[in-house]
Amino acid sequence: ATILLWVALFTCASGSMRAAPSLSTLHTRILARSPAIDMTDVQQRPASSVSPTSSAAAVPLSPERQGALADGYEICRKITASYAKTFYLGTRFMDPDRARSIWAVYAWCRRTDDIVDAPRGGVKYLMREIAQWGKRLEGIWEGSAYDIVDLPLVDTVKRYPDMDIQPYKDMIEGMLMDLSQDRYATFEDLYVYCYRVAGTVGLMTLPVMGTAPGVTYEEAVEPALALGIALQLTNILRDVGEDARRGRIYLPQEDLARFGVTEEQVLAGRLDENYVRMMQFQIARARDYFDKSEDGISKLSESARMPVRASLDLYRKILERIESNGYDNFRKRAYVSKIEKFLTLPSSYFKCMEAAKAAEAERKRL
Repeated sequence: ATILLWVALFTCASGSMRAAPSLSTLHTRILARSPAIDMTDVQQRPASSVSPTSSAAAVPLSPERQGALADGYEICRKITASYAKTFYLGTRFMDPDRARSIWAVYAWCRRTDDIVDAPRGGVKYLMREIAQWGKRLEGIWEGSAYDIVDLPLVDTVKRYPDMDIQPYKDMIEGMLMDLSQDRYATFEDLYVYCYRVAGTVGLMTLPVMGTAPGVTYEEAVEPALALGIALQLTNILRDVGEDARRGRIYLPQEDLARFGVTEEQVLAGRLDENYVRMMQFQIARARDYFDKSEDGISKLSESARMPVRASLDLYRKILERIESNGYDNFRKRAYVSKIEKFLTLPSSYFKCMEAAKAAEAERKRL
């Protein structure tokens, strides 16, 4: 079993070493052939007949739409593999149907982010584009897809009727925050941003991932939110220098003042003792959220634990790299090498196994 695990990991890792193509490259062939696809004729199963913690039966589709749906899922897989390599490796351990739905959710998130990160016009045009994207989202929940890449999410919403549109709307609000806000006065303000752009992902994916036997959604949701916050805080700490060059400072203003760090210092990339102490505080906060999220992994369904565990373990290493770089996140990029990822995944797998055993023993004891 150990040998097979390493072979699987090697296959995943070697497949992820290609440079990520642009979204436009992935979509060119698709969008050219994809007018609005009406899914209202699809037969829908009653919501009560589909369990959110198990893979639902396939929604009946015509042969033409089956082909379009398969194409759409493949594009979602490529988007996930290209832009979320670490997470994608973990999904290779999931039940195939769940993994496909996770790819559909991720592809929507990636495309949402791309609207802001790669705008095609001024702010007014961008605001209109985001508004149109919100209307497309509502269409997905009503059963219609604007293009073939939306189609898998339409299918996923039908398969998992406990999915809620609100986290998706909240993520769009997070994208809007990036258009109007480049400073955060308090951590409470930053938390709202982190929830909208990252914590929402936990709420989006939890109905698909499912929970362990005897665990309710409410019990699993808090750790899922904590992981999203931890991941986004880590992104912010990793990208301080990059954001500063764009005139953005995500570090809370109250924390800068507390440690005697000025905005001018951050924008100029000046590293001193005050900045180091402030970064140590920020890293400790991020680790606290990782700790809160760790207890929730055993609450997930068995096949969903590995991608979450891998994301947690590998993102924690980014914090370690910031430390080993002397807290210089102005000039030194904190990243985890491919070989480190490869060597970490077996440990993540066995941590999942041990946590599951401990959780089962605790349930029997109670």
